[in-house]
Order: sequence, then C-alpha cells, then structure tokens
Amino acid sequence: MADGTHGAALAAFRGALGSIPVADDAGTLRLMSRDFFWFSPILKPLLDDKRADLVVSPRTKDELITVVAAAARARVPITARGGGTGNYGQAVPLEGGVVIDLSRLDRVVSVAPGVGRFEAGARLLEIDRALMASGQELRFHPSTRKQATLGGFVCGGAAGAGSCTYGQISDPGAVIAVEVLTVEPEPRLLELTGPDVLKVMHAYGCNGIVTEITVPLAPALPWAEAIATFEDLTTAARFGQAFTEADGIAKKLVSIHDPRIPPLLRRLSPFVPAGHAMALVMVSEPQREAMETIVAAHGGTVTWRRGADDARRAAFEGEGAIAPIYEYSWNHTTLHALKVDPSITYLQLRFQPGTNLDKVRWVETTFSDEIWLHLEFQRRFGRVTCSSLPIVRYTTEARLRQIMAALDAGEVAVSDPHTYRLDHAGWKRVDAPQADFKRIADPFFLLNPGKLVVPDAVRQAVAR
Repeated sequence: MADGTHGAALAAFRGALGSIPVADDAGTLRLMSRDFFWFSPILKPLLDDKRADLVVSPRTKDELITVVAAAARARVPITARGGGTGNYGQAVPLEGGVVIDLSRLDRVVSVAPGVGRFEAGARLLEIDRALMASGQELRFHPSTRKQATLGGFVCGGAAGAGSCTYGQISDPGAVIAVEVLTVEPEPRLLELTGPDVLKVMHAYGCNGIVTEITVPLAPALPWAEAIATFEDLTTAARFGQAFTEADGIAKKLVSIHDPRIPPLLRRLSPFVPAGHAMALVMVSEPQREAMETIVAAHGGTVTWRRGADDARRAAFEGEGAIAPIYEYSWNHTTLHALKVDPSITYLQLRFQPGTNLDKVRWVETTFSDEIWLHLEFQRRFGRVTCSSLPIVRYTTEARLRQIMAALDAGEVAVSDPHTYRLDHAGWKRVDAPQADFKRIADPFFLLNPGKLVVPDAVRQAVAR
C-alpha cells in the first residue's frame, strides 16, 4: 500500500472510532508492538523495528466490533494482542496497521461446577482469583500466569503448570468452546466447539479475533512448593518420570533442571549444591510426604519447602523473597538465564512417550557443551513424557540450524522458536484446516499478516 493510500486508510479508520481509546505516541507504539521475540538472536534483528501505526483499546465487545468493522472497511491490517508474553513475534505487527489491545475485555462471563466462560482479555491469575469463591481453578497455565491472557494462551501458547496432570491446551476437551469475531465490514460472531476450536488454536490471531472462551475447571487444591536436588540430570529425570506417573498424588508442576542451570536462577541457587540437578515441584499439601518419599527413593534431598498458604500469597499478593515456583520453569527459565548471560538462547523440544528418558540422555551426552536441558514433565494423550525448552549456547545461526537438524534426525522433535511463521512443525502444527477457516473469518487477509502459511489456492479462492 502506498504511503498516501495507507495514511488515508488510517485516517478513515480512526475517524470511525468515536470515543474508543486510541494511542499513537512513540512509547506506546513500541511497547505494544513487542513481545519476547528478543529471546531469539535470529528474530531480534528481524522484528526489533516493527511498529503499529495505532493502538486501539476497546472496552467492550460492542466497541471491538466497531473497531474491526472500521478496519475491514478501510483495509487496515490488525494485530490482536493479549498480554504480549509470546516468544516468537506472535504479537508483532509485521505490516504496521493497528494493534488491538484486548486486555480490557476481561469479564468473567459465567462459572458453573467444572466449567467457566471468560472474555479473551482476562488474565489467567485474575481468573483464578475470581474462581476462589467457587473452590475451582484453571486446569493449567503458563509460567507467565500473572501477565498472560486466556485468549493469548489459546492463540499462542501450548502448556504449563498443570500439564503434568491435564496435558496441553490443544488436547481434546482442554477448550470447550471459542467465540470468534470475523473481520468484515459487518463482523459476525461465530461459536466454535469440539474439534472446530483447533481452527483458531495456536494461530496467533490470524484466523479471527477470539472474544470469549469456555474451558473446563478443576477443584482448587492447596499447592505446596518444593525444591529437590539430585546428583545428576539422569537421576532427576527418573524421579520426574516416576513422580508424574504416581497417579495417586495430585501435582501441578514437575520441572527438572540440568546442574548448570540453578546458578543462573539466583533466587534458587542457594538451595542447590554445586553440580547437582534440581527438581521444582508443586504438590497438593496433604500429599507432600508422599512426594518426598519418591524423592528419597531416587536418592534426592528436599532442600526447600513452601507451604500452600505462603505459596498462594506469593502468587496472588507478590509476598516472599522467592516468586511462585512456576516462574522458574517453562520459558521463565530462559528469561532468568538471559538476565545473567545474554549470549544464550533456547530451543523447544518434544520427547516421545516411552523413549523420552533415553532420548534425554542422548541429548545430554551428544550436545553436552551446547544444550542445557530443563525438562517439563506432562501427560500427552494419557501417557507421561517430557518436553524441554533448553538453554543453548549460541554461536552462529548456521550452528543452531545444524543442532536442530541433528535433533530431528535423532527423533527429538524440534519446534523452531526462531521463526515467526506458523510452519506446521512441533507446537506450530495444528490438526485443523486453519487456512481454509481464514477465508471465512478474515476474507481480506488483514489479521496478523505474514504469520500464517496460506496456500495459493486459498488466496485465489478468496480473490474470486
């Protein structure tokens, strides 16, 4: 689009918004055009200068419909934004246009035993705060629980604390229904249920704007926290497998760390002897002794404990010297490590059930100087396995690509976190016709352009 045409389109769009809050100052545009893509030394130079032209913050669903209708008429690109906690540019506008900040659409729509419906901008920690009165909680959440929104988790996330019991966000039943707003001059609200929710799952908001989400809930349990230490990663991983397989023990986090990682987690390192591997655990407080029995059976030692009341205050009130223990797991591990050593980066690995411990050992020995594993144990379709977001010693992009190719060849699946494109690999694979749904929900290809791989046949069908 030529500059003059682009400017006219933005002016027409802005003129249709009335009193809906709009920002165009440089600070807001920079802040709201970024996520955590800078974890990647490859993505950082590609995305660092990308900016929206405007940031719009609708306060209600009716205002959102007004914004989307105006963008469709003016053909202004849209990037929908939740908490901005993605790691590979999900919330970065590649072609300018408008960022729609959905964080004000944060209502609890309804709650019943075992199920809740929430607006997409509701932050996960605040959802759990609201659910306290009913004695329920979300089944799982990412380590960015405090900042992440439910819509952002569905559109850009995968798993987190709770996945050791309930699996991943894309598993059958993990999301019951999703309401999606189409991007048309007269937007429509579509309700997706069952397998159809995969049409917008992990699609970076490319396939319609998610407005409300219905998810199953779990009974709220008193989650105690602990650190256990082991002589080496292999032993710690065996504990992680055995503890996650102990179905009689209610658990929310099983996170195993290479001995070289605790020194990078400054708040936790005093509790881990030098050269020892570490397990971060969340367990129902009445069953903490049962967990500690499994630790001891694997030659481990519990070196730090926090009771459920103190853990709850750490999460909801920010009390205590140590953040909630889940904020040292999943991709928060990378964040803490980067603060100590900005030269490192990370990968995303999946291990197949049944062979995961053998493959963990293979990765540890084959790439001992370059990959430092931390393992997030989880259930996948009824079986226990682990994934990893390992710390990687970065030298060059060519070497990083060699490592990824070798891992794939060794049957350790890599989901490349150094691309912003949905390339149908690893966590970026979906079992739904997302490109076909895009022609329904986004017929002008205005949503988050440049992210979703759309076949030429689909583009030609839309043009016709």
